[in-house]
Amino acid sequence: MDLRSEYPFWLLDKGIIHSYPSLQNDIRTDVVIMGAGISGALAAWHLCNAGFKTVVVDKRHVGMGSTAASTALLQYEIDVPLRELIEKRGEKDAVRSYLLCLKAIDDLENICGQWAEAGFNRRPSLQFASYKKDVAALKQEYTLRKQCGIDLQWLDKNAINDKFGFEKDAALLSSDAAEVKAYSLTHALLHRCRQLGVEVYDHTAISHFGENQRGVHLVTDEGKKIKARKLVIACGYESAQFIPQKVQTLHSTYAIVSEAGNTDHFWYRNALIWETARPYLYLRTTGDNRVLIGGRDDDFSSPYLRDRALPTKAKALEHAFRRLFPAIHFRTDFQWAGTFASTRDGLPYIGSLPGKPHTYFALGLGGNGITFSIIAAQIITRLALGLQDDDARLFGFERG
Repeated sequence: MDLRSEYPFWLLDKGIIHSYPSLQNDIRTDVVIMGAGISGALAAWHLCNAGFKTVVVDKRHVGMGSTAASTALLQYEIDVPLRELIEKRGEKDAVRSYLLCLKAIDDLENICGQWAEAGFNRRPSLQFASYKKDVAALKQEYTLRKQCGIDLQWLDKNAINDKFGFEKDAALLSSDAAEVKAYSLTHALLHRCRQLGVEVYDHTAISHFGENQRGVHLVTDEGKKIKARKLVIACGYESAQFIPQKVQTLHSTYAIVSEAGNTDHFWYRNALIWETARPYLYLRTTGDNRVLIGGRDDDFSSPYLRDRALPTKAKALEHAFRRLFPAIHFRTDFQWAGTFASTRDGLPYIGSLPGKPHTYFALGLGGNGITFSIIAAQIITRLALGLQDDDARLFGFERG
């Protein structure tokens, strides 16, 4: 699957940080992970630290799929507002899902503290009402989140103008958000995992796999065999081919990054910014004083149409930024497009399919892919250890 256009900022910024050999012999292991992006890397980190002999394989180089194109905003809010998720899943499950995402940011901070190159930075997050008609729903969202114990503020028009310098009728300012360099973090995780005994293989495509009572067996496109007790499928949007039911809807999304500026302060604490409209615009800054803005999603996943639309979408994103911040110079330096998947309830799919107890899926679908990947790594590790996990039900395939 063609997951992204050429030249995403993170890839050009860092290049191929580490490369690994392809698999050249038959092997046995406790756990094999298909996918060496951020989801696979986080799963490997948790599993090897839990004592599992782990192997990671990917048909590409490490992090070269969707991870290289990730804009890596870390937020507890999912794409479905809490009030709507309560209607879809009930209050208990909806609140628990939001709180798990909140905890995942703390957990990722603890991991990233080992590597400065991961670029983890705590930020506030501002969600503004795109239109006056959105204010009432945003107020309801504020009340529900406060009842859950989430730390956030209600900003009126004057407060938004004072802190951010643009005019909107209302906004929520959350204290708990962050940004990270997903591509660099993926390489840091797997490099360290390899030092802990994890085997990592690039250019190793799996042609087929199966499961029996004792575990799983996989065969590469070059005929090499892998036997393991457990399989983790962390292939992102490409994982759909292994799932009998439809769990995702594919879209195209776009992003641009400005030239480096001469200031490291663009607006209030360089907060993440997004809006209530769907599809939504979102903004963040980078460590080298750039601004990233993304969005303008399309309801198609054709790589040809996506890449052809990119120049027009880049101009639209640049125009949207200038409408918000006319005083901030913005000239596009990088632009790219990628595939994006959504689910019916905005939540990821984590766990096993019926009748396949040795195969786990770690699918961080939706706008919170990295926080979902942390949750997936934790749940799958507990399940692999034979432990009961009450949260697994929230993200299971049986929910429909």
